Amino acid sequence: MLLQPVHDSWPQGRTVLLMENPAHGRGRRTGLLGRPIECALLSGLLEDIGRSESRSLVLRGEPGIGKTALLEYLIESARGCTVVRAVGVESEMELAYASLYQLCGRLLERLGRLPAPQREALEIVFGLSAGAPPDRFLVGLAVLSLFAEVAEDGPLLCVIDDAQWLDQASALTLAFVARRLLAEPVGIVFAAREPGEELQHLPELGVHGLSDWDARALLASAVRFGLDEQVRERIIAETRGNPLALLELPQGLTATQLAGGFGLPVPQALSGQIEQAFARRLEPLSEETRRLLLVAAAEPVGDPVLLCRAADRLGCGNQQ
Repeated sequence: MLLQPVHDSWPQGRTVLLMENPAHGRGRRTGLLGRPIECALLSGLLEDIGRSESRSLVLRGEPGIGKTALLEYLIESARGCTVVRAVGVESEMELAYASLYQLCGRLLERLGRLPAPQREALEIVFGLSAGAPPDRFLVGLAVLSLFAEVAEDGPLLCVIDDAQWLDQASALTLAFVARRLLAEPVGIVFAAREPGEELQHLPELGVHGLSDWDARALLASAVRFGLDEQVRERIIAETRGNPLALLELPQGLTATQLAGGFGLPVPQALSGQIEQAFARRLEPLSEETRRLLLVAAAEPVGDPVLLCRAADRLGCGNQQ
């Protein structure tokens, strides 16, 4: 197996290590470093929906543990599937159906094929027409019908990252749909730090830290100089196999600075240390560039047109 560093295409831009199998031809991705069980389970999910068996799953784990990388692996493996995805946004948790609209936006051309009451319910909650707020049960039925309609043309995969930040209306609706899918070729996969109560009764897969062996391989890809064995082992112990921590915390640090490890006294300090590592890398940038990055971080759906417009209004568009 060859180890290849890859930056995934999600907004977070995290780096993951993918394994290549030379027997399958160069560049064909067969899994994520240290995640054979998880990758096999996700591949099985795709096989099931390819056989018209609906599936739902919640990936659960701490920040940086690799949930987004697993979702990216799933999406890249979903050949022949229609893929729609959404990312929960903390600042939009009070906006009813905001995440559901993000997920279903590409599918709205099929609204005309739904029964009139269901079509009208979605048109109202998505702001496409005026009317009294529809019954939440009717909205759930409408989304279920919409997914089934799209799936008539082939398997449908719905991917929701940062599900802990879904607005409640979207979370309830998607959980309703996930529980009632029967023989439709539809898969719904959530990733969350701590799933909300709405997702508690769906199948769940805990995502944990890498083994020491895999953590050493990942750390070696992030540090371009030799580390003393004791220093390396201390870093691995402190990060508890968290891939994002292993990749990001050493960035910009010298061998001397790493000699004492990261000095993480308690597990709760890990996310704070990662945030500080990102902050250190932003410090040398110009004010305009930092403002552009802030705009990109606040933009929820990765829409380049929307990002460009916001950047122009804030006077940082010339940094693009």
